[in-house]
Amino acid sequence: MENVTLLGATGSVGIQTVDVIRQHRHRFSLFAIAFGNNVEKALPIIQEFQPKFVVVSSKESKQDLELRLTVKPKILVGQAGMEEVSTHPDVDIVVNAVLGSIGLVPTLSAIRARKKIAFANKETLVTAGHLVNKEAEKYGVELLPIDSEHAAIHQCLKGESLKEVNRIIITASGGSFRDKTREELQHVTLEQALKHPNWSMGAKITIDSATMMNKGLEVIEAHWLFKLPYEQLDVVLHKESVIHSMVEFNDLSVMAQLGTPDMRGPIQYALSYPHRLELQNAKRLDLVEIGKLHFEKMNFERFPCLKMAYDAGRAGGSMPTVLNAANEEAVQLFLNGQISFLKIEDFIQKALDEHTIINDPDLTTIVEVDQQTRKQVKSYLSF
Repeated sequence: MENVTLLGATGSVGIQTVDVIRQHRHRFSLFAIAFGNNVEKALPIIQEFQPKFVVVSSKESKQDLELRLTVKPKILVGQAGMEEVSTHPDVDIVVNAVLGSIGLVPTLSAIRARKKIAFANKETLVTAGHLVNKEAEKYGVELLPIDSEHAAIHQCLKGESLKEVNRIIITASGGSFRDKTREELQHVTLEQALKHPNWSMGAKITIDSATMMNKGLEVIEAHWLFKLPYEQLDVVLHKESVIHSMVEFNDLSVMAQLGTPDMRGPIQYALSYPHRLELQNAKRLDLVEIGKLHFEKMNFERFPCLKMAYDAGRAGGSMPTVLNAANEEAVQLFLNGQISFLKIEDFIQKALDEHTIINDPDLTTIVEVDQQTRKQVKSYLSF
């Protein structure tokens, strides 16, 4: 039995992680959960699994929980609480499914405590990949990706040498607006943007998929995870989301990982690694039923956010932190109805243009750049 700490329990990945744990109660126990302020979603999880620790983001949520819970876990608040449950001696696995750069410090803490880490929090590697890799190497911890693309690459590389890899090919569905022209994008609505054609995900990542920033963040994540230069990281448009990613080797053979679009697959793979477990209530991949798979070259003019991510990744230093923070704030402004869809990329580009790069930033500098960028992007509303 392995004890699991789940950070981001009420988000899309968190809820699906809970489902995987529910299916394999003989293997995993939900020891601790952390979430923001969504008490309504958290209550049934706490009542069902009775974790020993619960972490919330505010004192108000703590008070609300204490009034409504019939079970009595230890309730902690904020960043310190997340660090405590990520380093607890009884915890075996930390699943980091929180949204945004808030996941960075708990990840570093879990690495130093030598926990097995399964993470969907790509922003951690985007903003501080150099710090995370340094700590992971120092403490001998392997990071197990939950993103379907990186989980696919991880499987394709199992038993292989990185020296024999020509390139990694990351697939992209194209998101909600993949068939729309730039002109048509001027008039799209929030409701349209939140309708992803293939995957069931949270609001922020669904918007990121529509702008293609999600794929850009995944490219930076892959750079740090698999220690390959950006010249060896390609993106191809693949509308069906059946091939989750591919690896081309120096003999020009290509290894791919396929499956139906179901996030529980990569979640379970990360939890059970290096073993595999039966995935219950899942749809079997039927290639005959699908019939055809389609691939298209990625158009950087159509998806400028992807180019911004490549450029920020290659620039390195503090640029990816600016990219991520500007994107998070711009997407939130769009979700709030304060800006149009195309303004997201405008705000990000403006923040990148105005930033003077800081090479090899430490954690304090990263936090400062992150906070400064967020304030800056919010100020663009007044122009």
